[in-house]
Amino acid sequence: MTDRLLTRPFVLAWLANMVQGMAFTMFLHFPGFLKGLGAGEVEIGLIVGLTAVASIAVRPSVGRAMDQRGRRPVILFGNIVNVGVLALYLTVDHLGIWLYAVRIIHGFAEAILFTALFTYGADQVPASRRTEGIALFGISGMLPIALGGVLGDVVLARWDFDVFFVVVLGFGILSLLLSLPLPESSRLGAGGDRPQRFLASVVQEDLVPLWWVTLVFSLALTAYFTFLKTFVVDTGIGSVGLFFSAYAATAIGLRLFAAWLPDKIGPKRVLYPALGSMVLGFVVLAFASGSGAIAVAGILCGAGHGYAFPIVMGMVIARAADADRGSAMAIFTGLFDVGALLGGPAFGAIIRFGSYSSMFLAAAGWMLIGGFVYAYWDRSNPAPPTSTPRRRLGGTSMIPGESAVVLPETDP
Repeated sequence: MTDRLLTRPFVLAWLANMVQGMAFTMFLHFPGFLKGLGAGEVEIGLIVGLTAVASIAVRPSVGRAMDQRGRRPVILFGNIVNVGVLALYLTVDHLGIWLYAVRIIHGFAEAILFTALFTYGADQVPASRRTEGIALFGISGMLPIALGGVLGDVVLARWDFDVFFVVVLGFGILSLLLSLPLPESSRLGAGGDRPQRFLASVVQEDLVPLWWVTLVFSLALTAYFTFLKTFVVDTGIGSVGLFFSAYAATAIGLRLFAAWLPDKIGPKRVLYPALGSMVLGFVVLAFASGSGAIAVAGILCGAGHGYAFPIVMGMVIARAADADRGSAMAIFTGLFDVGALLGGPAFGAIIRFGSYSSMFLAAAGWMLIGGFVYAYWDRSNPAPPTSTPRRRLGGTSMIPGESAVVLPETDP
């Protein structure tokens, strides 16, 4: 039973993350709302990326709060803020300061929930099945990608954005209700270590290459998470639902039936092909001329995402001390906001002065070059076996394989 994944806390957190994910991923259609208000491509990128500014600002506080006060209070607070801000979208009817304020509050809420729920889920995963468990928990985030785009298509085909925001609000309320019975994580304070300063996790030598590859990955995601909607509207090629259904179905299939592969053969041996698959997906998008190409691109990008996210997250958890897990996860998830903040305006500018094809090719080139940089940078840090997680001994973080005694991890 020490390797059991489907515990009650894990399942409750999985369900809460799934429904809050529905509230989040339905915002794949938000650029269409902004376009209807008169926003151009660059402004859409700035407005969508604005939530990232708020998210980045709040991450250190979220990480410290989880390490010092616990995961549960942070999860509940994030849900309450999320419900409130989703209701505020019903009051937005023009471009202006109020829209920007709502986006900033939404950024706070998403930063809190994304970080706290994934940290809580990781706490419940036994070390011997770390990548597999994270991949399984990640399905709660992939299902909304498949369903959110399609549900958004259905709602907007029949009603307007007011109804759309009511549906989104309903998912936010359900996430709050599912989070209420969550017990505090047993991982909190495991090992008796005191948390380091947040900055210490930012500059920890063996974590820095992981921060880089996370930034590479997250910035590239902005190309289709922000601009696929306007690409479909402007070109008439495919649909948002088609791409993200193929994307999520592929990622979920791999996580259900082959999530064990990174733990068995080594995370990096799977990570590099996964990044390569995403590069190919961007190239297909760049030259897409019909729905078939959109579906193929979704499959390729989904395969890459399906493995890359849990692998990198698993290595972050393995290299960070238990007492600093909240801070490490705040940095990891916060880099997705940094990617959105940088990628939104940058890719929007490429579209404005070039084309969608040149934007997707730029994303492919960024991921290819960034992947090679990571491979060279992290070459001296082989991914440790997940069955022997890292511990901080005598105030120093040690990685299995170095000259140190590694204490076994107990079942969460």
